[in-house]
Amino acid sequence: MIPDRHLDLCSALTVGANGMRFAVIPLDVEPLSFARAGSDRFEGTFYFSSPEGSAAGGVGIAAKASASGAERFTRLRSAVDAWSLPDPFRAFVGFSFSPDGPTSEPWASFGSADAVLPIATLLSHGDDRHLLLAIPSGVDAGSIVERLRSLEMPRDPVYPNLGDHTLESYPPVSAWTAAVAEAVVAIEDEMLRKVVLARSVIVRSDTAPDGFDVVSHLERSYRQCFGFGWRVNGATFVGASPELLVRYSEGTVASNPLAGTAPRGEGEAEDRTLAEALMHSEKDRIEHRYVVDDVADRLAPFSDDLDVPADPSLKRMATVQHLSTRLAGTTRSDVHVLDLVDALHPTPAVGGTPRDPALAFIEKIEPFDRGWYTGGVGWLDGAGEGEFAIGLRCGLLEGTNAHVFAGAGIVADSDPDSELVETRLKLRPMLELLAAT
Repeated sequence: MIPDRHLDLCSALTVGANGMRFAVIPLDVEPLSFARAGSDRFEGTFYFSSPEGSAAGGVGIAAKASASGAERFTRLRSAVDAWSLPDPFRAFVGFSFSPDGPTSEPWASFGSADAVLPIATLLSHGDDRHLLLAIPSGVDAGSIVERLRSLEMPRDPVYPNLGDHTLESYPPVSAWTAAVAEAVVAIEDEMLRKVVLARSVIVRSDTAPDGFDVVSHLERSYRQCFGFGWRVNGATFVGASPELLVRYSEGTVASNPLAGTAPRGEGEAEDRTLAEALMHSEKDRIEHRYVVDDVADRLAPFSDDLDVPADPSLKRMATVQHLSTRLAGTTRSDVHVLDLVDALHPTPAVGGTPRDPALAFIEKIEPFDRGWYTGGVGWLDGAGEGEFAIGLRCGLLEGTNAHVFAGAGIVADSDPDSELVETRLKLRPMLELLAAT
């Protein structure tokens, strides 16, 4: 995987802050292939790709920071700032829906907000691909380099063949639809305007799927999504998210909230009919506007010229289509991407509005730990720029068990059975891989 001309990688290392040694070396390897090749040779494997074409795959842990609680993003920012990352190095970041972090056993290796600087990262942007090395002080660089030299191109990803399996809906379908009905009553009583209720399906199989094989298949099938994989201690959080929480680059900020959903049609004519119905659905447009207005209000303090389109557009995915609005503007010079994450999360697309009553309702009625589902995954660099996707169309793979998640936005006109169908459509990308018969 690493050609002979790069055999003396140690000589390329230069000492940076805190004794960390850095090197940047051209290497024509795909980031996901690199992550898959090193996933069994290093502690921790990390991957994130953008539909715009950039991607990063990292192995090993050169530095890690974690934070929890209401100030988790502020504390995480301080920790990563102390690493003094030179360009083009970046840290992978993931965080949970709840500021107090995951609480259940399947999420034991995932914190409230984690940032990782890999030992080796393959960064791709356009036609440029580079291997980034970050070796901590006191770690033998020679042993790291020898391990990297031994990496071989991985085999083609295997389509999961998990043998016999069972599916368990949690909560049970009848309990979830009853919760939706209860949410509608709360909205009619003006306690809420919108709340997002989630459900999980647990797939128990004879054979453990390989998390990064799953990432490979998701990325091939859902190229318009953000692909991600985060493996620690044998558990892997994977997904293909359609929704950009925030991107901050060169003084510009962008967010792309999605809310309001319809299925795809069987043919072009039916697909067009469903799209037209979604675009003119009062219920879906109201739900969508709740999210857009909230995102705009939360980004307003950071931008004087935020562009907020008056009408949504349509974003088509493989199984569903969404109402979509892209907000963009310029920002002050002192903005950090984690400031923007802190202001936005959780948007009404994953929580509800008003925020505090919606979160209290979710806490009361949802019987399971969302973990990093409806949290976020992304990256940031030493300049405070970065990109984060909301943790959607995703699952947590832990041995022979897979926890898959989906949710629906509940508003005054929501019908429990229709919302259930929506969650089934959103579960399909993961279940088609993990529960094929």
